[in-house]
Amino acid sequence: MPESGKREDPIYFRVGIIPKMASGVPDEVMMNAALVKELADMAKDEALLQGVLMRTKETPNSSELVTYAPFTLFPSPVPKSVFLQALAVQTHFNTMVDKISQDTDFLQEALASTIEVDDFTARLFKIHQQILKEGRSQSVVLGLNRSDYMLDQREDETSSLKQIEINTIAASFGGLSSRTPDVHRHVLKVAGRLEDSQRILDNNPVAGLARGLAKAWELYGSERAVVMFLVEEAQRNIFDHRYIESELWKRKIPTIRKQFDDVYKTGSLDLDKRLLVDGKEVAVVYFRNGYMPQNYTNEQCWDVRLMMERSMAIKCPDISTHLAGTKKVQQVLARPGVLEKFFPDQPQVVEQIRSTFTGLYTLDMGPEGDKTVAMALAEPNRFVLKPQREGGGNNIYGSEIAQVLGEVKQSTERTAYILMDKINPTPIQNYLLRRDAPLTVSNCLSELGVFGAYVRQGEHMVMNECVGHLLRTKSSEHLDGGVAAGVAVLDNPLLV
Repeated sequence: MPESGKREDPIYFRVGIIPKMASGVPDEVMMNAALVKELADMAKDEALLQGVLMRTKETPNSSELVTYAPFTLFPSPVPKSVFLQALAVQTHFNTMVDKISQDTDFLQEALASTIEVDDFTARLFKIHQQILKEGRSQSVVLGLNRSDYMLDQREDETSSLKQIEINTIAASFGGLSSRTPDVHRHVLKVAGRLEDSQRILDNNPVAGLARGLAKAWELYGSERAVVMFLVEEAQRNIFDHRYIESELWKRKIPTIRKQFDDVYKTGSLDLDKRLLVDGKEVAVVYFRNGYMPQNYTNEQCWDVRLMMERSMAIKCPDISTHLAGTKKVQQVLARPGVLEKFFPDQPQVVEQIRSTFTGLYTLDMGPEGDKTVAMALAEPNRFVLKPQREGGGNNIYGSEIAQVLGEVKQSTERTAYILMDKINPTPIQNYLLRRDAPLTVSNCLSELGVFGAYVRQGEHMVMNECVGHLLRTKSSEHLDGGVAAGVAVLDNPLLV
């Protein structure tokens, strides 16, 4: 990352430093077990008051039993410079994803080796090809994405922003992260940290995500049509959805919640390719499901996905935008000269995006892929092996990399993965508040997500915004996994 920038630039490439305290916990609190328990009990109640809620594991479909979504007792320190960098680059990532989704040759070339060995990606790509053959029915495109980062610790103790991935489908926790700032403000006030409490940023991604959905609904042009949330059968994280639904209803935009099976039973296309579900015309399909192979429990689910893609409904994301978020595309983008293809004559934008990339390596068959395999087998602890999967808990680390690559190194099966440099953030100390978990201080690692929303109509970009952020923190003993996977917890950045 360059360490200087002109003052008039929208982003300053300055290094960020986390203070030596390396803790989100005030010293006077750390030494007082009784105070920690008192603050934790109060924080859990405050989370319930503020609506930071999830359904319980035991009753994921029951509204009778809810609990607080897991969160940190204190906000975690994040360098202000890298935080602002992440916000500033988001609209460029929005533009990049949208341009990739329109470049059929690029997607074909980037995913050619992957679709030969990865059945899930291949099935998505088959739908993409069919839509291209028939012609897109809808000129309006809606993207609600989240770019995730960690702060890579350098030897000189400065941190640089490095992208983990970009989520183009079902990017979650915009709703709950809009509710967490007030929880941490209250905790800090009670802990006697009034000045710190005033440094917790306002954050309302739910409003921006709803604004994108509302703009798409408006461009569809029918006041009777609905926004359909496509959801899973078991939905512990339903309140994250409900906050967005509530914002839409405030705008007099009707919403419905349906599963794949519901759409199969009651869905159809009329002669104009309007999507009708349960007798209602659907203006926007908002995918909060459909991003993992296990979401497609039978052939009917794939039939439904194709029907929705063929329809006049605006898809969030459409099939090509879904594919633009794959790990293989991420790896190809890091190759020299590729970003320039999407941002010709915009070297500053290319540099802003590229500065967030860590090392990404192909495992395609041939000398370059062979070199990647040898590199990974020699030093597996330096890398992360990533399959083409979303949802957390899928990545492969350490000795398991050697095991997996040892088995597939001579086979095309290796092309189902990419290899990425392991990002090494500075551990901080914090308390992770989880239902039925002991109250103990943990060494923690944080991951910063930035939400983007964009709407394009034909060739005209109607909306392109950075709409908020999400900080998630997990114990350093866990290598992978998000909040929904039961590993990470919600957090807030305390800018330093």
